Amino acid sequence: MRAPLLRSPRRSRLIAAEGGAALIEFAYSLPIVLALGFGGLEAANLALANVKTNQIAETVADNAGRVSPGVDESDINEVFAGALQVGQSINFQQNGRIVLSSLQDNGLASPKHGQMINWQRCTGSLTSVAPSYGTEGKGKTDASLQYMGPSTRQIQSLPGTAVMFVEVTYSYKPLIPGMPTRTIRYESAFNVRERTNQNITNTTSLALNSC
Repeated sequence: MRAPLLRSPRRSRLIAAEGGAALIEFAYSLPIVLALGFGGLEAANLALANVKTNQIAETVADNAGRVSPGVDESDINEVFAGALQVGQSINFQQNGRIVLSSLQDNGLASPKHGQMINWQRCTGSLTSVAPSYGTEGKGKTDASLQYMGPSTRQIQSLPGTAVMFVEVTYSYKPLIPGMPTRTIRYESAFNVRERTNQNITNTTSLALNSC
């Protein structure tokens, strides 16, 4: 029978030292692993904020356009309440702003013919954000407003109807401390459906969500 091989004390010490090498390798790789992990979480959170902000814009424009045969302040309150529910997971009410405008033809003859913001309502605590295309009443008596939206996507309303134009702005706060905040902004527009009176009413004397 062959006698078992005996390891020298020096070789045993070298084998035992391999655990220390693994710890050193782990210490070097840990910052990279953490950076990738936190970076992935940050990217996912930012993507969620973009999806929710866009969803709020489309929801408000669509739901406001469905109100018929007329629109009341109570209807707008319900539309806003639904939108804020959509944005609850990103604290939109505290960090966002919704601007809802009723874009209409002003019905004037040339050279004063154009578009007008017949009424406008806002919600959200980000009050530093102002409407980008004008406030309520713009274009009612002159041709100062011809469209809403960027130059690549100009929105106009046909005579006798209205377009619900929505601007949504959200101040994104990153998960990782020290990173800069981002401003997320989306716009959406829907034609009204089956609405015969485009002027807003306030039958129950509610407080206005003015801008």
